[in-house]
Amino acid sequence: MVETGHFALVLAFALALVQSVVPLVGARTGEARLMAAGGPVAIAGFALTALAFAALTAAYVQSDFSVANVWQNSHSLKPMLYKVTGTWGNHEGSMLLWVVILAFFGALVAVFGRNLPATLRANVLAVQGWIGAAFLLFVLATSNPFVRLEPAPFEGRDLNPILQDIGLAIHPPLLYLGYVGFSISFSFAVAALIEGRIDAAWARWVRPWTLAAWVFLTGGIAMGSYWAYYELGWGGFWFWDPVENASFMPWLAGTALLHSAIVMEKRSALKIWTILLAILTFSLSLLGTFLVRSGVLTSVHAFATDPTRGVFILGILVVFIGGSLALFALRAGSLTAGGLFHPISREGALVLNNLFLTTATATVLVGTLYPLVVEAISGDKISVGAPFFNLTFGPLMLPLLLLIPFGPLLAWKRGDVFAVAQRLMAAFGGALLAVLATLLLVDGASVFAALGIGIAVWMVLGALTDLAQKSALGAVPLGVAARRFAGLPRSVFGTALAHMGMGLSVLGIVATVAFEVEHITVMKPGETTEIAGRTLRFEGVAPVQGPNFTETQARFVLMQGGVSRGALISSKRIYTARQMPTTEAGILTRGLSQLYVSLGDETGDGGMVVRIWWKPLVTLIWLGGAVMMAGGAVSLTDRRLRVGAPSRRTRPSAVPSGAKA
Repeated sequence: MVETGHFALVLAFALALVQSVVPLVGARTGEARLMAAGGPVAIAGFALTALAFAALTAAYVQSDFSVANVWQNSHSLKPMLYKVTGTWGNHEGSMLLWVVILAFFGALVAVFGRNLPATLRANVLAVQGWIGAAFLLFVLATSNPFVRLEPAPFEGRDLNPILQDIGLAIHPPLLYLGYVGFSISFSFAVAALIEGRIDAAWARWVRPWTLAAWVFLTGGIAMGSYWAYYELGWGGFWFWDPVENASFMPWLAGTALLHSAIVMEKRSALKIWTILLAILTFSLSLLGTFLVRSGVLTSVHAFATDPTRGVFILGILVVFIGGSLALFALRAGSLTAGGLFHPISREGALVLNNLFLTTATATVLVGTLYPLVVEAISGDKISVGAPFFNLTFGPLMLPLLLLIPFGPLLAWKRGDVFAVAQRLMAAFGGALLAVLATLLLVDGASVFAALGIGIAVWMVLGALTDLAQKSALGAVPLGVAARRFAGLPRSVFGTALAHMGMGLSVLGIVATVAFEVEHITVMKPGETTEIAGRTLRFEGVAPVQGPNFTETQARFVLMQGGVSRGALISSKRIYTARQMPTTEAGILTRGLSQLYVSLGDETGDGGMVVRIWWKPLVTLIWLGGAVMMAGGAVSLTDRRLRVGAPSRRTRPSAVPSGAKA
């Protein structure tokens, strides 16, 4: 099975070369049969890469330690879930997953893009073939997951204990579906530049693919944040780690691309900007891949790799980013800017949104790469941490968050900002009430926190106002408003949900950062401690034997009014194979808030250092991400956003009576 997987990967590389050349030649020569070859080749390439991935997964499931990758990252006693997820819990396996997802998206274009113009579809598949061939060559030449060991070791070295978690089953696949999904937008952009035809129809074709990638990347970032929050025992949800930034930058650029494509589809405007954003978004995804796998970063997320892999990926970056930007520069002079619109309009609001998002992306990019550039030039090692990003990224986001509710309520082409402000008065009143309630009931000194909560409430109520206005709630009888509400396009609901989800995440971030309570103490069994008006009692410790680890579990009970309100278990583990310790945080959720307990070292008198947090509304951070994903998914079901576009059917001309058919 292992040799079958390796051979399938070689065949997939050969087919990727065919896919990268044959449809392109067909599009240039107008040969329909050559253009049509791209679809079946893309589907076959996906089948072969999926077979290779299945072969590697089978080796992990069977604990085949004759495969070097399995020996380095698995163990016979590891639970089955982690044997499967361990397939992509390493450099080689994760790159194979990357390639499988890339081939999967290419196959989707082949299957669901049949209504695309033949030349555009052929060019898109050819560009996908270029990307696939480059990364398949990278896997085969530098990161082959099927390398054998002779003789085969009796036992494996086990997977990194931090990765032995359900998060590994969810976070990397979602993240890669987002990263790689933007390759379709990139391929559409390069294909349009090759063909020299960019119009509103192109924007309609590319928007569903961009939206799908954005949904997956949103989920991947949110899941990664929560995974780090509960697994590392540090109590934080975002560290501005360089690899976190590497996933955040394509999300920001992809969000700008989505909004830019809307303007292009509706008004045939921002053509040049939309094409450039499509190129830059996937370029940032490639940059993220380079940062994780080149060895230039020291991060909990980064794979330790040798420099030759980094040089290879750097070459891929130069070819695809440099090549696409060079093509863009050649074609930019012949591209028209598109339709005109008044600055005060929905188009103008979307352009302003893009300016803020792209500037924020540039800020994160500079903060991420600056230490690397300084080290490369001078050899000095510096770090750019949270203070820099908070002082630069935060002020850029503040006006954007304030303006978000205005956009959907403005009219196309020319809007009335004063009329929109009047419609948003109820939302403004609710936000002002939230600010006053925070100052009066929570903390009168936390002015900035109160304003942040007011902005979050403003965004949520602004999204609800958009739905109410479009269904004419209050202006027509309730039954009529209900029917209008039910008849609204799904993209309207999707937009409202996405903006509402952003507001919920902002609310969770502000409340957690401003009002969380931290308490570090030494506790012995039977002792209690107070935190945020609550009593936590330490019940005691107990040893536990896991399948491939030993664990010391500490049990705590939350008390209020002398009554138990729930229990949680925090523990410290030692994984047998690697002798690596980990801390498993205990988390007790109460409403939208959480009690978070992390264990420290034992003291000589039988006590234990305990770090405790009370985190108000912290779950809204990730609930908001889920609502944003739901908004994108709802928009994808809109009839107007189906992948592809309806083909025009010509009406058959009438045959005169007596004429021969």
